[in-house]
Amino acid sequence: MKLTLYYAPITCSVVPLISLYEAGADFEVKPVNLRKAEQMSPEYLRLNPKHKVPVLLIEGEPLTENVAMALWMTRAFPRAGILPADSDAEVKAISIMAWCASGIHPNLTRINSPAKFCDTPGSEESIKRLAAKELDHVFAIAEGMLAGREYFFDKWCAADSHVFWAWRRAIQFGLDFSKHRHCAAHYERMQRRPAVIKALDFEKQVQAQFAQSA
Repeated sequence: MKLTLYYAPITCSVVPLISLYEAGADFEVKPVNLRKAEQMSPEYLRLNPKHKVPVLLIEGEPLTENVAMALWMTRAFPRAGILPADSDAEVKAISIMAWCASGIHPNLTRINSPAKFCDTPGSEESIKRLAAKELDHVFAIAEGMLAGREYFFDKWCAADSHVFWAWRRAIQFGLDFSKHRHCAAHYERMQRRPAVIKALDFEKQVQAQFAQSA
């Protein structure tokens, strides 16, 4: 089975990258340089007209959206624990990942690119402030879910990686959510997983390659 992950540093494409490493999958990674707008090239748009990363190419067929990729990997690598084996826990994990995609990620994008949401002069700081307030709210919810737990379920699953990415992106913006100590502990715990270490090391390599070609 030929697998190719289209990936960009810093982005949520780290979520399937971690899962593929966790599964011990044989796959290729195609880095996408967003600073050079490679996601808008005709070649990439043929794979994903939504011009987003990640894309997982499965025997030449593109699959988009992290939730769908996690579900596919669960079926393709049933022993990897990409999603929980218990059916009730599985749908709850999918719910967390959908929440990351629809409830958390958009607010991170508002902080990163406020002008995409309102072009009124002087609106940027207001957009960022309101997005940060909503992120504080959602991480407070995650805080309660992680209380007394190492992961969201009995062991790691892709939902942990998705929240890990969202938390990491938030603190990269300089937001201080340290009061959410269970989330912070989860983030530190995730960074010790071999698959996460490997994914973050790969990110550094790609960033260095992009810097050389700038």
